[in-house]
Amino acid sequence: MKRLVLASVVLIGVAMLILSGCSRGKSVTEIKVGVVQALTGMFAGFGQGGAFGLKAAVDDINKQGGVKIGGKTIPIKLVVVDDESDANKAGSCAESLIVQDKVNFLCSSDEPPPMHVGVSRAADRYKVPYVTSVGPFEPWMGLRQETPTKWPYTWATGLFAIVAPVEKGDLAGKPGYTIMDVWTSNLNQFGSQTNKKVGLIATDEPDGKGWYTLFGPALQKLGYDPIDIDKNLGLMPLETTDFSSVIKRYKDAGVEILWGNCPAPFFGAFWKQARTLGFKPKIVSIGKASLFYTDVVAWGADLPWGVGIDIWWDPSLRDQPGIGDTTPKSLAARWTTETKQPLNPAIFLGYRTMQVLIDAIQRAGSVDPEKVNSALAQTDLATILYRIKFDENHFSRGPLVFGQWDTVDGPEKWELKVVFSQHDFVPVTGKPVFPVPYK
Repeated sequence: MKRLVLASVVLIGVAMLILSGCSRGKSVTEIKVGVVQALTGMFAGFGQGGAFGLKAAVDDINKQGGVKIGGKTIPIKLVVVDDESDANKAGSCAESLIVQDKVNFLCSSDEPPPMHVGVSRAADRYKVPYVTSVGPFEPWMGLRQETPTKWPYTWATGLFAIVAPVEKGDLAGKPGYTIMDVWTSNLNQFGSQTNKKVGLIATDEPDGKGWYTLFGPALQKLGYDPIDIDKNLGLMPLETTDFSSVIKRYKDAGVEILWGNCPAPFFGAFWKQARTLGFKPKIVSIGKASLFYTDVVAWGADLPWGVGIDIWWDPSLRDQPGIGDTTPKSLAARWTTETKQPLNPAIFLGYRTMQVLIDAIQRAGSVDPEKVNSALAQTDLATILYRIKFDENHFSRGPLVFGQWDTVDGPEKWELKVVFSQHDFVPVTGKPVFPVPYK
């Protein structure tokens, strides 16, 4: 009897080994990539454009048969879920994609840093490589450094830093790679025509705090006077709807420069109240809120006019390759043709993250997550939106320019034009608007 039992155990073990070997050797017929993106809610502008860019890159590679692994080409299948601009939902969406949909990898376009935390945790837990786009550097690093693992499976095709310079590599010492550098270099053209008094506004959460706490002291060092930053004036909860006390303080102090970083609906409410209360600064620069046409036009009237923002894109970008014959200009044309909407810059971010993932899979010659993760560490790739080369923090820096919303003739009343650039591959497309016009 013991011999029969032993024989049975051996046979079962052999069968399991055979089945396991067959499973490992099974031919991969498609590569599933899960996408967690805000398609609705306050960050929908980021997500809708980003998802389009991701799909465009997948369409381009699939036209070539798919990703090259060995002597085969394997198509990519996207599985996109909407996190509804809710950071708490993003992590559960990622876990569902991994556990239920059995995706091989995770990918996303840009959204504010807190939106990526749950996804990075899920990628860590299940050891699934996650390629995303996120910025700025300082808030993202603050979140990353709080984790024991530092998210070894997350790779940020980052956009920029607020004040932290590039300290290593061939970008070290070059201008145009921090918000402070670009904004103040542009500001220097007109700052002497103001009283240098600055009002800072930001949302009281990790991303907004990162901007506020870094920008205020940096402005002081440059000879500007940010009003009441020691009291955190202008650093307000996301749910704030009455800004009158802050606006009154800025108006009474004679603020002529307004700077901030916050979601579009938040700033829209602030800016409408500012106009009603007669607060009219000469220079306005608002990060995040003024990035997308659909957001700024929702403010109404002439409120977008002259509002500036540090930007990282333009269809006129030179020498930035896509997949096949896709270029920044042709990708922008695809968006407007297919959606009938004004240009959304997040399409470039989505397209780029997929380019990076595809490149890593092809260099790894496998869909094995550990091999692909190792390949991502060695990335040095020219993309549709600048070169991607990850540093020791899994972050890749990109250049910045300064843009302003100005009036144009056409179906869209407003256009975000590049008015200041320190890079020969990003041409200036418009003239600076100073002071901000008020009707």
